[in-house]
Amino acid sequence: MKLERILPFARNLLELAVKPGDIAIDATVGNGHDTIFLANLVGSTGRIYGFDIQDEALMTCKTKLREHDLLERVTLFHTGHEHVMECIPPLHFGKITGAIFNLGYLPGGDKNIVTVPQTTIQAIDQLLEIMAPEGIIVIVIYHGHPEGAVERDYLLRYVKSIDQSMAHVLEYRFLNKKNNPPFIIAIEKR
Repeated sequence: MKLERILPFARNLLELAVKPGDIAIDATVGNGHDTIFLANLVGSTGRIYGFDIQDEALMTCKTKLREHDLLERVTLFHTGHEHVMECIPPLHFGKITGAIFNLGYLPGGDKNIVTVPQTTIQAIDQLLEIMAPEGIIVIVIYHGHPEGAVERDYLLRYVKSIDQSMAHVLEYRFLNKKNNPPFIIAIEKR
């Protein structure tokens, strides 16, 4: 298959935006895969800020970061991503080049704990305010569960309303796949 699958496409977008020495955000730490990916992109002079509301996710991520000798590049917050502006030091405002959200629930975790559109939209609004020009927000939308379908609908309405003079918004999905496969919304700040 020559068309990129969803997760490799998400990572390629982040690779375009995030370089050594940059600041990036993992808005939904989960099992830490994106946190590690971003920590490798920013290198030893960059910084990653990660957010999750579940202890289990943060502990798993911290263990993986230690195993990969990346812990010193990452600050993890045990709070929702809607608190991004409160948690990130103001000296990094205007310097954030990439952010990723994997919406839904923690793989292997409690499926009753899910991301919700209100807090996700708050986080995106805040990121658009404090990101660098040409910074990219990648949102992977998992909508195969009832709460995911609701969040999908809210987010699609929201991103379509973003003023084009403020950001470019892209939707990337496979239209003929069954069982509600995930898709991507990418927002590039102008």
